[in-house]
Amino acid sequence: MGDWTPRELRFSNLGLRLISSAILIPLGLAAVWSGGWGLAVACAAAAGVMAWEWAHISGFVKPALLVVFAALTCLALPLGNMGIALGVILAGVVFAAIVAKGAWNHRGSAVFGLIYVTLMPVSLWLLREGPWDGRSAALYFMSFVWASDAAAYFTGRGLGGPRLLPKESPNKTWSGASGAVVACIVCGVAAADIQMVPFAVWIIAGIAISVVAQLGDLFESGLKRRFRVKDSGSILPGHGGVMDRVDGLGAVAFFAVLAFHVAPSLPDMLGLQA
Repeated sequence: MGDWTPRELRFSNLGLRLISSAILIPLGLAAVWSGGWGLAVACAAAAGVMAWEWAHISGFVKPALLVVFAALTCLALPLGNMGIALGVILAGVVFAAIVAKGAWNHRGSAVFGLIYVTLMPVSLWLLREGPWDGRSAALYFMSFVWASDAAAYFTGRGLGGPRLLPKESPNKTWSGASGAVVACIVCGVAAADIQMVPFAVWIIAGIAISVVAQLGDLFESGLKRRFRVKDSGSILPGHGGVMDRVDGLGAVAFFAVLAFHVAPSLPDMLGLQA
């Protein structure tokens, strides 16, 4: 069955989304361009806000605890020793498990939330500062994710149609998901031309980026459904919370870093060698 929602209601929050994006995108680009401590501070800020949002979603009684450990983990990254960052997050996990009240599922929720909200910005920092052309990699992948999100929004709201996963995210449609993939294929063609590498490599990468970004979005939607909340927060008009905005990018950054380490030749194939 098609989507019979009036068109003006489908795009009712478009203005707010555009305003928020016009502010967030330049800030994100500037942080990634600078890298190092500048990006670490931006990641720490994002991690801290997301930790607060997670505490609100899950009912964790000491939100400041999650905020401090999430932010400190990101700030430890430029020190050049991953052991420090791992030590900080491990300490946070232990404290969160101790402080969480109630049954073990509450403790597990606190531990999972701290790792989840910290891993996303940490992955972006590792992608930017990795032993490849990190600036280009991060900027390309961010652009692909934004193109995927925008295409999914406009195609899905414009065409409507069958829902992708109604129980997890009732607003997402197959038309939106398809539009997102097509947009990233176009981005892949452009990236291959700029990097002067075979088109097939970047087209496959574009498809993978869109799929992973959408899965990251759906995963976060499923978490919100579990806790019966619509948005992770309200700090970003038109988008909800920071978690709602970076879930796809966080997933892409994590799997990109993983893929680049598992297949060291992949950056070279994409023209992203150091």
